[in-house]
Amino acid sequence: MSDNRVRRVLIIGGGTAGWMTAAALSNGLQGLELDIQLVESETIGTVGVGESTIPHIRYFNASLGIDESDFVRRTRATYKLAIEFRDWNRIGDRYMHPFGAFGTPGSEIGFHHHWTRVGGAHRAGPLDAFSLPIAMARRNRFAPPATDPSSPLSTYSYAYQFDAGLYARYLREYAETRGVTRTEGRIREIELQQESGFAEAVILDDGRRIAADFFIDCSGFRGLVIEQAMQAGYDDWSHWLPCDRAIALPSASTDEFPPYTRATALEAGWAWRIPLQHRVGNGHVYASAFMDDSRAEALLREQLEGEPLAQPNRLRFLAGKRRQQWVRNCVSIGLSSGFLEPLESTSIHLIQAAIGNLLDLFPTGAWDPADTAEFNRIMDVEYTRVRDFLILHYKATSRTDTEFWVYCRNMDIPDSLASKIELFRERGIVAAYEHGVFLEPSWVAVMIGQGILPERTDPRCLAYPDDRALAAMAGLRSDLAARAESMPRHTAVLDLDAAAAAAAV
Repeated sequence: MSDNRVRRVLIIGGGTAGWMTAAALSNGLQGLELDIQLVESETIGTVGVGESTIPHIRYFNASLGIDESDFVRRTRATYKLAIEFRDWNRIGDRYMHPFGAFGTPGSEIGFHHHWTRVGGAHRAGPLDAFSLPIAMARRNRFAPPATDPSSPLSTYSYAYQFDAGLYARYLREYAETRGVTRTEGRIREIELQQESGFAEAVILDDGRRIAADFFIDCSGFRGLVIEQAMQAGYDDWSHWLPCDRAIALPSASTDEFPPYTRATALEAGWAWRIPLQHRVGNGHVYASAFMDDSRAEALLREQLEGEPLAQPNRLRFLAGKRRQQWVRNCVSIGLSSGFLEPLESTSIHLIQAAIGNLLDLFPTGAWDPADTAEFNRIMDVEYTRVRDFLILHYKATSRTDTEFWVYCRNMDIPDSLASKIELFRERGIVAAYEHGVFLEPSWVAVMIGQGILPERTDPRCLAYPDDRALAAMAGLRSDLAARAESMPRHTAVLDLDAAAAAAAV
């Protein structure tokens, strides 16, 4: 291809990744007057289990000008304040990772330092009791956060749990109204220029040829362009994340839609539960080296709270990422760029991060290797940070009831995570990353929730005598519970969204 600017963009594959990309490019790059096409085949199913998100998705939707009530109604979404973890440290344990802070706003000292110094759960009560979003989630309550940073009602955020297939359909409609052209068909071949190795066109099964200047690979695990044609290579992280199978099985809805996702540790992996308005998303992520498929399905069915609504959807994967996610004139987004299990609902976030970086670095003139290198560097950091956070859940366990958990307890971990654990265990300090999606409260929630307690705390805590600190904590716990209790029920908020969306039609 020439050094002229990109005029034709071809997105390979639809699903969540493809249509999020199409929507964002058609909205954010209008000034470039791009011809954006997307090719997908109805005969190729999508993974479609990424129904749970983290708060960043709100900003993606807002950047597109999407009305929240309409989005919630059209995707059958529920709101999400936290992720509950059951049986991860010991069978019978449970804790929540909230989308918000512990304690009150404005303190220079992390709340977990005060909580640890006075004796932790034995004297002050569980750490979960000092988080407003957790208090809300436990009571099935929801309200948007306040904008006043001094208010306890500003100490949290929220995300969504939605039907990924409906979300892709919603964004397809959005993108097509902004000029994106969809082509139905299966890709048979990728044409590469002989000298440069740049992609030039795709050939469909029926012989049609679609040429482009820039290719975005959203073809899923296959990686049609980035791997099969460009041979980007793959970093295998299965030593640290040994789960390599998943079974997804939706079930009938229950009466309540709790505003949180649940992850329950099982014999050789974990099961998810994601409540939507029209069904419950269920799945089991497990390690085939420690459990066979029939046992995995049986354990999943034991978790169901309603009748199954479909046949099980079975997936195979290898935890890791492409060594390069941008090669020549191809960028991979979504499963084609790598796979990290959805334990912390990061799948859609990684799509969003790639799209945001692509918008920042989109080629507007001659091809610059510096753009490619920067994109790959940033995405390497994103994946590595998420990887470390996921490994923490497996490593920080006291379970010895199965070979799988013994393996996880004893496995070597990356130095980047080992040093972070050691610093927290020694001083209660969460080493801040320059980049990374999970901030201090997230690390505190998982470390303390899974038994990593600081041996020393911030010396400034000594200014607060135990009796004074305990009295303040008791008051805070009562205040957060009362605030949560006064909020509307989650189902009532969903009803208001439906009414608002219907009125706007």
